[in-house]
Amino acid sequence: MNALDWLLDADPAIRWQAMRDLTDAPANQIATERARVATEGWGARLLSIRQEDGLWHTDKSDSEWPSLLALGMLRDMGLDASNEQARNAIGLVRDNATWHSRGPWHGTPVFAGEVEPCINGRVVAVGSYFGLDVSGIVERLLGEQMADGGWNCEQENGSTRGSFHTTINVLEGLLEHERATGGSAEVTTARERGHEYLLERRMLRRLSTGELIDPAFSLFSFPTGWHYDALRGLDYLRAAGVTPDARVAEAIDLVRSKRDAEGRLPLENQHESEMVNARVRDLEFGMEERAGRPSYWNTLRAMRVLDWYERGR
Repeated sequence: MNALDWLLDADPAIRWQAMRDLTDAPANQIATERARVATEGWGARLLSIRQEDGLWHTDKSDSEWPSLLALGMLRDMGLDASNEQARNAIGLVRDNATWHSRGPWHGTPVFAGEVEPCINGRVVAVGSYFGLDVSGIVERLLGEQMADGGWNCEQENGSTRGSFHTTINVLEGLLEHERATGGSAEVTTARERGHEYLLERRMLRRLSTGELIDPAFSLFSFPTGWHYDALRGLDYLRAAGVTPDARVAEAIDLVRSKRDAEGRLPLENQHESEMVNARVRDLEFGMEERAGRPSYWNTLRAMRVLDWYERGR
């Protein structure tokens, strides 16, 4: 079975995106398939393991992170934010989830944001996707962009250079906010500066020496959480409508090199702490994806990135 047929035979969360991004399927068929995310497979299972307060947790003192991870996963799955299940889920997290970290943010609502831009970027992405007003966090992020075009959670500790990890989280959040609100000149300019931050470094190399910044950047994870890798960066540029140029060629070759005979990519460098079932250990949720085995998510993202690159050329 080739990679596309394999994706089209997968969970609704994968299937509808493969139909949208990799086939000429009619819009009504894609919408019908997308609607199944709320009622079948991974999406329905994830929605079903919430507690009575609507949060994902086994210990209320750590409810914000599993809940944000779960909502982020539902966003990745493409749960329609306008349907009843989505409105119920986001409403309960908005009303019941608060930060439990020490300091001035303790007890404040999750969607008021936090102090670190890597966290705030994820809050903006989830909040914007599900229709919440996170404009205050966006304004904060715009003011925290660094001279090189990136963002860094260590800025408050004296860092003067951007971080790939933080930058990709902020860029994804700003893009989602732009989609939800129509954007602004300030947000567009900030995102474009962030694109250049990634592209000037060829998606994975130091600007100063050309060395690989981190071997993990060449390993493709899912869910990614706060972690950057080259496939995540490329898929963001694709989603943002950036025209590919020679600066992504090395990263594109890396994606191509990981395909098996059927065109599938493996799951690599699995981040257990970013998985809902790792954060909520006595609630059963999994996507049947294991490190070293072919990955639906990595294959889907790689195929649409490669298509974006070829079309862009």
